[in-house]
Amino acid sequence: TNTKEKKLKMGVKGFVEGGIASIVAGSTTHPLDLIKVRMQLQGEGSAPNPNPTVQNLRPALAFQNATTTAATSIHVPHGPPRVGLVSVGVRIVQQEGVAALFSGVSATILRQTLYSTTRMGLYDVLKQKWTDPDTKNMPLTSKIGAGLIAGGIGAAVGNPADVAMVRMQADGRLPLAERRNYKSVVDAITRMAKQEGVTSLWRGSSLTVNRAMLVTASQLASYDEIKEKILKKGLMKDGLGTHVTASFAAGFVAAVASNPVDVIKTRVMNMKVEKGNAPPYKGALDCALKTVRAEGPMALYKGFIPTISRQGPFTVVLFVTLEQVRKLLKDF
Repeated sequence: TNTKEKKLKMGVKGFVEGGIASIVAGSTTHPLDLIKVRMQLQGEGSAPNPNPTVQNLRPALAFQNATTTAATSIHVPHGPPRVGLVSVGVRIVQQEGVAALFSGVSATILRQTLYSTTRMGLYDVLKQKWTDPDTKNMPLTSKIGAGLIAGGIGAAVGNPADVAMVRMQADGRLPLAERRNYKSVVDAITRMAKQEGVTSLWRGSSLTVNRAMLVTASQLASYDEIKEKILKKGLMKDGLGTHVTASFAAGFVAAVASNPVDVIKTRVMNMKVEKGNAPPYKGALDCALKTVRAEGPMALYKGFIPTISRQGPFTVVLFVTLEQVRKLLKDF
């Protein structure tokens, strides 16, 4: 009974520690995530089924209309010039105010509470289960497997908050008449369920699940693996330096693995489906094909700089906070 109680306590602790660390990391890096979403939606108007409302992020160009028309009709693989990370950030502040950088932060907190608490907790449970009790070792393949399972389940749980977050972050780039103006994440989820049906809350869920599986497997498995290697080879002691190094490397791996799925996920979740009209994208594959056809294959790495700029700090804050929370709760 004591062993069972201990296991249950350890399991619950994994969820609590992972949840606290995720909420701290998600809230602090939210502005970077918002910029990433805006950059991933750049150039979307040049895809088939153009949406004229996405023009406001592009730099002013002579012959703007001519360029856009050409890109639409003959699928020129070079979309309109992209605006950089800093320019997008500055423009958001100028046009919408500093507070706009935290648009959708309530959705981020809910998403981290549902998605990250689940994935971090499950990964911890699986890690305890699959770690060799004698050698205390867990092979990299098992770590990746644990990450894939934990990420997939976490994403399915957190998808409604994810859709709400993407929409709240993207809202400011639309003309005033077309904005959704959600008051909070609860308002967003309630209105979506009423206006578009409950299934709209799981729009793009296959993408969210795929992305989360990739992120969790690459992020958590590579963090554990890199940290173990650093300690094993005696390169550094188990402290802040090791945690920052391992977590930044893990963030880079996660960004490279997840960016293409992330771009498609953002576009599918943000699309406006009007009654009587065909949706801009039939699904994930259709969105990927239209994006590549209209903007070239590198469009799948749109927003990569903000992705790594966010994934790096997010992963560092996540694991450094996690290690500190573990220290605080080690006696519980």
